[in-house]
Amino acid sequence: MNIIGKYVKEERRKAGLTQKEFALRAGLGLRFVRDLEQGKETVRLDKVNQALAMFSMQAVPGKIERNEEEV
Repeated sequence: MNIIGKYVKEERRKAGLTQKEFALRAGLGLRFVRDLEQGKETVRLDKVNQALAMFSMQAVPGKIERNEEEV
């Protein structure tokens, strides 16, 4: 699972929301929320930011973290 998907899932659960409730409140489709939380790599960035906005967050450029095995 990717870091953003994991973050959204954790924060959604802390807020006591189901995926369906979160999707409705964020103005997103349920399928998108499921895909995001499951770490799908090809999700739209505008929708990712729409989801993150629910927690006053946004996706920004950052350094890629690599495992020693990948180097």
